[in-house]
This record gives sequence, C-alpha cells and structure tokens, in this order.
Amino acid sequence: MAALPALAQPVSAAAEAPLPTNKDALKYRSGLPVPRFASLRSGKAYMRAGPGKEYRVLWVYTRPGVPLEILKEWNVWRMVRDSEGTEGWMDRAMLSQDRTVQITRQVRTLHARPDVSSPAVWRAEPGVVARVTLCADRWCRVESGGRSGYLLREHGFGTYPDEPVG
Repeated sequence: MAALPALAQPVSAAAEAPLPTNKDALKYRSGLPVPRFASLRSGKAYMRAGPGKEYRVLWVYTRPGVPLEILKEWNVWRMVRDSEGTEGWMDRAMLSQDRTVQITRQVRTLHARPDVSSPAVWRAEPGVVARVTLCADRWCRVESGGRSGYLLREHGFGTYPDEPVG
C-alpha cells in the first residue's frame, strides 16, 4: 500500500477486527444512500480497525477535505475507503457531506470548459484536494487555492461515473 504524503499516516498493519453484534447497530444511521462520498471534516481523524474507540487505530488523517467513500454504517461509525483503497472505520463526526475530489495517479490538466480542446487553466499534482462545485456527464468543476477549472471524473477520486453533483 502506498503512503499518502501529508494526508494520512499508518499506525499498524494488523488485520481488521470482526464487527460487534448487538441491537445498537441500526441506531444513528443517516438514511442516506450507501455507498456515497463524503469528505474529512477534521484536521486529525483516526481510521480504526472496527466501529468503536476500542478498536486499534490503522491510520491518522491530517488534512481536512480528503474525499472518502462511505461503504457501510454501524451506529455512529462509518466504514470508509480512501483514494488508495485503504478501508477502516471513522466516527461520523469526523466526516462532512461537502464534496471534494482528490487528483489521482499523475499531474492532471484542468480546463476552462468541459472540453479537452478548451484552454488549460492549471495543472494539479496527484494528491491535490479540490472542492467539487458541479458535475455533469464526464466532467466536474472544481476549486482549490483560488483556482477553478473542469476535471475529467476519471482523473480524480470523489465522484461516481455519471453522478450529478451540485
């Protein structure tokens, strides 16, 4: 597994613990669709091996806004997956419904319009996190650090194909 510079720090590599089973599992469910994307609310959030503070910490995330895919809900805990495919559990208080995208794999060109032949407005390095303002078809309009432009969905992690956003 590749490390996420400035996004998360590994804590250990032991196997995930089994889920607890009790009647509280259905409490505090959001009612929102699963899976779905959210973003990291806090500048310090723990990804745990199971849904509870008694489970060991797998990663410590240190950058707000990082997109995470919510895969399951258990009480106040959400099973999430990051852009590297790492899965674990986070308290819902650490997550926001704000939509973001993280640039993946290589430097990506963002365009003035949702068209690859439109002028390039900036180039974003892998790991850059941007706020999503609108997605339609294959394109998302994103903003980061005072810059904005259109990004092909497949060049980032944080939206599903053809998912309308905004």
